[in-house]
Amino acid sequence: MTPQDTGIGDRVKSARKRSGLTQRELATASGLSKSLIGKLEQGEYGDMRLETARKIAAALHVETSAILAHHDSPETAPADTVESWEAVRRAAVGDHGPDIPDGEPTIASVRSALDTAVADVVGNRYADLRVILPPLLRDADDIVAAEVNGAATAARSVRSEVRQLAGFMLGQVRLFDAAETTMRLAADDASEPLTAMAAADWRSWILIRQGRLEDALALASRWAEESEPRIARATPEQFAAWGRLQLRITAAAIRGNRPDEAREALRLARIAASGAGHDFIPAFNRWQVFGPATVSMFAAQNALIEENADPALKVGARLEGRLFPLPETWNRFRLDVAQAHVLKRQYGEAVGVLADVRRAAPEWLAQQRYALDIMARVVHRRRTLTDEMRELADVVGLPLS
Repeated sequence: MTPQDTGIGDRVKSARKRSGLTQRELATASGLSKSLIGKLEQGEYGDMRLETARKIAAALHVETSAILAHHDSPETAPADTVESWEAVRRAAVGDHGPDIPDGEPTIASVRSALDTAVADVVGNRYADLRVILPPLLRDADDIVAAEVNGAATAARSVRSEVRQLAGFMLGQVRLFDAAETTMRLAADDASEPLTAMAAADWRSWILIRQGRLEDALALASRWAEESEPRIARATPEQFAAWGRLQLRITAAAIRGNRPDEAREALRLARIAASGAGHDFIPAFNRWQVFGPATVSMFAAQNALIEENADPALKVGARLEGRLFPLPETWNRFRLDVAQAHVLKRQYGEAVGVLADVRRAAPEWLAQQRYALDIMARVVHRRRTLTDEMRELADVVGLPLS
């Protein structure tokens, strides 16, 4: 996306003028540099990071969506990632190429292959998933085409799970358009309420990562309202499905500079977590987790977005050493802990956390734009770099300039 067709500069300039601030005053209020504000307004900066838009919106007392339109996606996949995941992208929308005579798939065989794929997601084995997913998606299409009557519903339910997993991975590697399309297809297949809620959960996540905060908020809010459980009779899995949607609401609201909505959604998520009882992986969403510790992580993340580092460090210290049900969720929160250390100018500690994450999930870390941003701040603020810092900068793809 070129700077000329984003409209970011015009929106920043218009909102600044409406607020009666000079560029220097906006820079001071937002904690950004005057030169960056000037470049944004002149269209010389290119794509804006979601966090930058949030800081400007907070300083101007407007919602983030007033600055960052939904098509201003701050994250895009590099060319080599696009190429390596092309077969998955095509298979997700039913483009399988020539038929391969390798036997007729069954619902049971697709479920078995899905179990393997889930294990690879949990283990962050991206290279394996690039190989597994295209034939799995083909087989899922085949069982739906072959089944009739009552069995068709079961086949479509399995295909929904397969598509959700594929959409999740496409989102992880920042192929967002493909990820959203795949999640829409997954939602169309989902006849069971919890599976449908999981599809809405993941689609909201994709929208948030694209910076489409209003769309994410509307989607998650609609599903949360329609699926609110009866507290006295709800199962832990019903609490988990509804609670995950509340977490999407709070994540979109805090980034959209809507703190009251963020607090209310977080309050409801805590109620759901209490009903769930403990952190667990739901059977309907096997690469997700929900429970009290998960909600604590989101609360700390909200505080961190408002540049309060203490909650993230406190939650991190409390959970350190515990066996958390899902490594990806824990690793993602560890990035928040690293960012909290950066805010406190504890650069060595931040790098130590990133190094731990790298040892645990090297393929996952390399895909995280958040990790790149953290390392960029470390490199910018440190006069000299250690060998470990230089190595991590390479791992996350930090450019030289």
